[in-house]
Amino acid sequence: MRTIIVDYDSGNLHSAEKSFQRMALEVDGGVIAVSSDPDAIAKADRIVLPGVGAFADCRAGLDGYDGLFAAIEEAVIRRGVPFLGICVGMQLMATRGLEHGLNTKGFDWIKGEVVAMAPTDPSLKIPHMGWNDLVIDAPHPVLEGLKTGDHAYFVHSYHLAASDVSQRLAHCDYGGEVTAIVARDNIIGTQFHPEKSQSTGLRLIGNFLKWRP
Repeated sequence: MRTIIVDYDSGNLHSAEKSFQRMALEVDGGVIAVSSDPDAIAKADRIVLPGVGAFADCRAGLDGYDGLFAAIEEAVIRRGVPFLGICVGMQLMATRGLEHGLNTKGFDWIKGEVVAMAPTDPSLKIPHMGWNDLVIDAPHPVLEGLKTGDHAYFVHSYHLAASDVSQRLAHCDYGGEVTAIVARDNIIGTQFHPEKSQSTGLRLIGNFLKWRP
C-alpha cells in the first residue's frame, strides 16, 4: 500500500511526512511518499493533500502542476481512493473560497464556502493560532479513539462552512463554532494540523492509514 503526500509547494511536507511514516510503521500502513507526479498519484492507494497559506494561492499552486488535480480527482472521485485534506488542503474541498474578497473555485467535494472567522468575543485574535479542544459531532472510523476535549493545533483565519451539517464531524469553539473536521464517503479533511497535534493527530493519522471506506 502506498500513501502519497501531494507536493505542490504549498504544505509543511517535512513534518507531515515524518508523522505519517511513524504511524505507518505502527499500524503496518505501507509506504509513505511525497510526490507531485500525476502518474504516481494516479496509482496511489491513499492521498494526503496538505496546505498552508491563502486559499487562492494554494489552488493556483495545485493548478500550476499540469495534470495534478485531474489525477487527484480521478483517484479520489472515480476510484474511491481514501483522501485526507489538511488545513487549506481541507478547505480546497469546498465549493469555493471567499478569502480576501476573492471568489476562488474549490473542488466542490464538500458543499459549502470557506469564509472568514468572526469570533463573538472581540478579545479573541485572528488568526486562530494554537491549541483548542475538539468537539466531536459525529462518529467516524478515522476518529476512533478520539473524544470531545482532545486537543488539536490550529493556524487559520478562515474555515469551511459546510452546507450539509451532517458532513461536519467535529468543531471547536473560538467565539462561536468553527469547523474542525469534515467528511463524506472516502473523503475526510481536518482544519487543524494532525502532524502538529501530538497524540490526537498521530491517532487520527494512524486511523486514516487503516481506513477502508
